[in-house]
Amino acid sequence: MDIIFLDEIKLDIVIGIYDWERKAPQTVQLDIEIGLPHSRAGQSDDVADTIDYGTVMVRLRETATTHHFNLVEAFAEHAANLILDEFGAPWVKVSVAKLGMLRGVKRLGIRIERSRPA
Repeated sequence: MDIIFLDEIKLDIVIGIYDWERKAPQTVQLDIEIGLPHSRAGQSDDVADTIDYGTVMVRLRETATTHHFNLVEAFAEHAANLILDEFGAPWVKVSVAKLGMLRGVKRLGIRIERSRPA
């Protein structure tokens, strides 16, 4: 399986369970791996034979600004389902991390893998 990866994506989103977290957007970092439904793009050199990662980014930014998430787990699940459902990926791995939220911790977050039902 061929995999597209997008590393160290920074998004400013409203996320958190505490009142102070919901007052202003926080920067989260995403790392995403997307399995391709087929592997023809290398031969055809045609974007129609792959998943357009630019469009994936547009959709992630749109959804990040229109939704509030309490937990990084919920945002990761939402992002994974968006990629599976809207782009037809057979498999996706999504990591979402809050940056500098705890003293002495650079990043904290979640990493999930999801697949389309067989």
